[in-house]
Amino acid sequence: MVNDYKSENDQIIMRQDNRLIVPDQPTIPYIEGDGIGADIWRAAKSVLNHAVEKAYHGKRAIRWKEVLAGEKAVKLLGTGLPDETLQAFRTYLVGMKGPMGTPVGGGARSLNVALRKELDLYVCQRPVRWFKGLPAPVIHPEYVDMVIFRENTEDVYAGIEFELGSDDNSRFSDLLRENFPSQFAKVRFPNTTSFGIKPISNEGSSRLVISAIRWALQNRRKSVTLMHKGNIMKFTEGGFRKWGYAAAEAAFGDRVFTQMQWERIKTDQGEDAANQAKQAALSAGKMFVRDMIADAVFEAVLTRPQEFDVIATPNLNGDYLSDALAAQVGGVGIAPGANLNDDTGAAVFEATHGTAPLFANTNKANPSSLILSGEMMLRYLGWQEAADLVIRGLEGALAARTVTFDIHRLIPDATLVSTDGFGEAMIKAMN
Repeated sequence: MVNDYKSENDQIIMRQDNRLIVPDQPTIPYIEGDGIGADIWRAAKSVLNHAVEKAYHGKRAIRWKEVLAGEKAVKLLGTGLPDETLQAFRTYLVGMKGPMGTPVGGGARSLNVALRKELDLYVCQRPVRWFKGLPAPVIHPEYVDMVIFRENTEDVYAGIEFELGSDDNSRFSDLLRENFPSQFAKVRFPNTTSFGIKPISNEGSSRLVISAIRWALQNRRKSVTLMHKGNIMKFTEGGFRKWGYAAAEAAFGDRVFTQMQWERIKTDQGEDAANQAKQAALSAGKMFVRDMIADAVFEAVLTRPQEFDVIATPNLNGDYLSDALAAQVGGVGIAPGANLNDDTGAAVFEATHGTAPLFANTNKANPSSLILSGEMMLRYLGWQEAADLVIRGLEGALAARTVTFDIHRLIPDATLVSTDGFGEAMIKAMN
């Protein structure tokens, strides 16, 4: 492994046509992460390096550059997210990170959220699929093959809250009562309430939906579902629906057919004409864009998951849905994720689970989430051959029933291996 290398040709660049220029030996900054971060990084880098070496026989390589964040950064530099780390991600454009802790209740705001906001990584992309050999609580986990596009900078991630008992909370409560009395009247217990604000914008919604549709078209997916709670939150999540449809038709009018178009045709010409128009559009290869209330999505992904392909949604919905879907196919230990900006090309690929401090430095954790996030990164770079080898390695290790403890406790007759051992099993399966 080559580490901490710097040259004039090691930077990934976004061209004006939104295509990446990737050198043969790009520098990829990475954050090791807290808790189990060191263990899973050791296995992930070994697997990714081997896949790249085997695919390209030394003509390509990743030059890993460690940058600091989280507990290690606080210990060494006195800050959780140093400016040097942010600058490294800006300079090299594409990076990776392990899990970082987020305090519950009090304490500092999430470093994960701060990183996404500083780099304007407005897309959280979470693919969910089942690998043969993984235990699953549903009858047909093989039907689950979805990609969630979750808005990454607004909604609850804005972090606008006022704590009960604080001066800010009192001022906000007074502002609401004095200027918006009809809204204040809806507060059930105004004297014992903390307040939060849920900002969802036209711009933020539109760019997220455009990214989801663009990816779906590029990857020959059949549909995009806009998931929202617009029946209750009519101007925020309802706005997401409205703005999403408008963005879809404006940006991809000749390549998509939307449920909104269907409704307009139904109103003007009747349901039969609307169904005929939809069928003609789909037969011509157009992609279908529809919407669904969040409650119904959670029910439907359990009972008829094969009807879903790409799902675009505001932040909080996507947070819940991503982990719920991961549970259907083996858990968050095997769920990858990426934070992206389609406009700048900036991307940070990450493990989607927590830091699991009880298992830190025990060489027991499952490294699959981070490894599969690395596989996503390889595809993002255009290194499909190496990415395919990573998938081959994972499928082979699972086919050999070689698993870490989190999966072994669900299939105890399998072979239990360490974090490093699982990485070695993947490398063996590649070969």
